[in-house]
Amino acid sequence: QRQLVESGGGLVQTGESLRLTCAVTGYTLAESAIGWFRQAPGKEREGVACISADALYTNTVNSVKGRFDISKDSAKNTIFLQMNSLKPEDTGVYYCGIRTVYSATYCPINSPDLYDYWGQGTQVTVSS
Repeated sequence: QRQLVESGGGLVQTGESLRLTCAVTGYTLAESAIGWFRQAPGKEREGVACISADALYTNTVNSVKGRFDISKDSAKNTIFLQMNSLKPEDTGVYYCGIRTVYSATYCPINSPDLYDYWGQGTQVTVSS
């Protein structure tokens, strides 16, 4: 069964940290890029971070640069999003998506349409 399952969300205060996990089954991470996207109420889903199939390329959106870091453990088929210095504007449902079109050292974060399958999401709420 192919699926992506996010976990690790929660309610934190400004300045605190969370680590999100995306557990992937039925796919080979060495052949696929993974992206983390988030969606706040009333807003479109936006890219946050991504990691390429070979893990040599990562990208983060400007609003989280220096605070968020994406990594993966291919042996465990798991992707992590470490989020530090959280702000209220980071609040939203965080989704991981998998891009099955193969590109070794690239991943896009400009559009969720470039990813093919998604998890159910995990809620992150940052209070001020």
